[in-house]
This record gives sequence, C-alpha cells and structure tokens, in this order.
Amino acid sequence: MSPRPLRAGAAALLCLAATATLVSCGSSDDDTAGSRTTIDYWLWDDLQLPGYQDCATAFHRANPDITVKITQTAWSQYWQNLTVELVSGDAPDVWANQSTYYPQYAAGGQLLDLQPLVDRDKVDLSAYQPGLTGVWVKDGKRYGLPKDWDTMALVYNTTMLQKQGVDAGRLNDLTWNPSDGGTLEKVIAKATVDTKGRNGLDPGFDKDHVKTYGFLAEWADGSQGQNGWGDFAASNGFTFLDKNPWGTHYQYDDPKLAETITWFKHLIDKGYAPPLDKKSALANSELLMAGKGAMMVTGSWTISTFTKPKVKQKFAFAPLPTGPAGRKSALNGSSDAIWAGTKHKEQAWKWVRFLASPECQNLVAKRGIVFPALKTATRKALAVHRARGEDVHVFTDAAAAKDGTFLLPVTENGTEISPIVQDAIQSAILGEASPEAALKSANDKANDLVK
Repeated sequence: MSPRPLRAGAAALLCLAATATLVSCGSSDDDTAGSRTTIDYWLWDDLQLPGYQDCATAFHRANPDITVKITQTAWSQYWQNLTVELVSGDAPDVWANQSTYYPQYAAGGQLLDLQPLVDRDKVDLSAYQPGLTGVWVKDGKRYGLPKDWDTMALVYNTTMLQKQGVDAGRLNDLTWNPSDGGTLEKVIAKATVDTKGRNGLDPGFDKDHVKTYGFLAEWADGSQGQNGWGDFAASNGFTFLDKNPWGTHYQYDDPKLAETITWFKHLIDKGYAPPLDKKSALANSELLMAGKGAMMVTGSWTISTFTKPKVKQKFAFAPLPTGPAGRKSALNGSSDAIWAGTKHKEQAWKWVRFLASPECQNLVAKRGIVFPALKTATRKALAVHRARGEDVHVFTDAAAAKDGTFLLPVTENGTEISPIVQDAIQSAILGEASPEAALKSANDKANDLVK
C-alpha cells in the first residue's frame, strides 16, 4: 500500500468523494449549518476504500443529514497519526481498530463503550463470524463491532512447483513437524533451485547460490507471527497466553515455540529460505511475484494481490500444513470504534451500526477484497471470488474447521511487547542467541509489562 498524505499536520489528508455532496475536504468542525453532521472516519487499507465509499454513499442516502468524510492512510503511518490526533484532542469520530492497538486506547479512556448502545438497539452479535465479538470486550465494556476477518494459508507459484514435479493436489494434505519438517519441507526443498537449476534435494545443490528460494519467511511480524511462525508454533501445541483475550501471563518461553523457530532457522541454514541479514527490502509478496521465491504464508486480505489481472505469473492457495497439534490458522479481524470524545455520539453510532450491518457488509463483499464479519456477507464474498474463477475456499475452510483457528494475543501493552518479541526472534534467527535464551528473556520482559 502506498503512503498517503494525512491531515492536521501529522500528515496530509486524503479525501474520498463518493459524491460531490457526500464527502468534502473541509473541516469537520464546520458541520452544524442546516442541522447537518459530518462524521470523520479513518481506515488504513486503500484496497477497501471503494467498498466503504459504497457504504458511505448508501448511508448518506438513508441519512441525508449525516455526511461521512473518509481518511485513508497506509498502515505504517496510520497508528502514529491517530495517536497524534488523540493527544491533540482532534481525533476522528470513528476509526478502524486492530486488536494489538486498541487496548492502549481503551485503557486511556479514548474509546466509547458500545455495549449500552448494542443492548438498546438489540444488535444480533451471533450473526458475526464466531470468535470475533469477544475480542473487543473488556470488563463488560464493548469497544467495537466486527468489521471483517482473516485467516492464513500458503500461496505458491504454480508454474515453479510444477516444473519441480510437485503435484498441486499434494499441497492440500501437507504435514509439518519441527524435527524433520514433514512433507512440507520436502516440497520446500524441491521448490528451491540454485543458479545451475538444481533443486534442494539434489546432492549437488549449492545453497550459497540460490536463484529461487522454496519458502519466504516473515520476520518483521511483531509478537504474533501471524504471517508464519505463529501459525506453525500453534500447530506444534504452543499457546501465546494463559488465556485469551486479556491473559495475564505470556508463554513465549514454551519449548514448542523454540522448536518452531529452530526449524525456521534450519530452513535458512539449508539454503531453502533467504538469510535474514541478506533479505531484500522488498515485501515477500513482491519477491514471490518476481520469481525469487516459490511459496509463503499469506492472509486472506492479500487475495487480490495474487489474483488481479495484471499479475503475470499464476498463483494458487493451499491450506497450512497439519502439525503435531493439528492444522492451525490465526483468526484475526478489525472493528470500528467510536472516539469517546466525539461531539456526535448518536450519529457516530448510527454509522458504526451501519458499517456492521448486512447492507454495508454486502456492499463490501461485492468488491471481493476481504471477508466481512457477518457470516451471510462472507458467503456473498466467497461467491464473488468463485464467479471470478478464484479458488479461495482454503481461507473459509480454515475459519469453519473445528479447533482450526486461534486468536492472536490481546493484552495490555501489546504495542510495547511486539518489538521485544520480534527482536528476540530475529536474534535467534541470526544466530546471535539460542532460541531458548532469546525467548526466555523476551517472555520475562513481556510478563513484566502485563503484571
């Protein structure tokens, strides 16, 4: 996602005009003339902008006295700018929230408790994808309504694997374990090719001169490892917390996590994955599309990255491998939250309730970018993908599988814990410390922050 200018000095503003009357780039303070209200709404995903523009248009049509002004900023700037706005007392009325970040805003009294409004208007929380609604509740207060959800899968270059004799059907039943890597490691080895065309199972394979890596691992993945190590560790029996959400004791010192990280380092040592200290600055998705890698873990929010018409190579999705504790995928999602300081509580709530309604989520589903939080809208999004000829059922299968998903950790001080754990895992991958020692140290620091 490309950076966008932002508002109010923190960055420049991107204003999306759904219609000339719907969205204006003027100040939201100038919104009382003629008994009209402007609701500022922030989100980070540029690919989702058209869908939410559709929602804003429909909402304004039904509520002509309320105008929605949408501001979009790329992830790397979004949270910094939001924090600046909150400190200045000029935050958006409504913003898209994420489970790692929202605890700090809830603790700071910046989020409106929606539970009284949910009760008053009899919002049916059972209509959403199971597991999503409880994430946004703490001490009986509800800080958001579900917006969308995602699960994880393998994405692979079909041509590259076919050239190495890997049957695509075989990828649906891969196994993994930290001792020998299971059938997954065999596929990764076959998909790794050196500059002389030898794959990783060839006795002459040259790990120091690799043309295409069989697997692209993600190491800038915070304390959750959603894009790789976290899913594998969970399939090895690892759990992040004593309970989730709102656990009080992290378990990063679990040997099952250390075993998982050791296996990932083994992939690098064998030449099957790129060394961290020599990794390209490009995102793994870009490396995959450039032919530098054959396979990686990806989330359902990236589907369009690999299926859009301009992509020259052909990619397909496969389920994550089955580990010693089963097949596990992170289940994550975002919500829409209301700023506690908004001057337009009822109008903001009306917008948030609309965002979480079938009318809006069905409009989002038609774009085929993400899976909306409502189960009925998820089915509509899946139908859109099928109509395009896109086989993405592995993501919805993961969400529907019994015991097939786990929630990412939600605790106090998650944004401080994230770099601590990421640094520890990177030090282990670089060989600067053993996984056991690095993770024990990170775990102690993390638990000091949640006491």
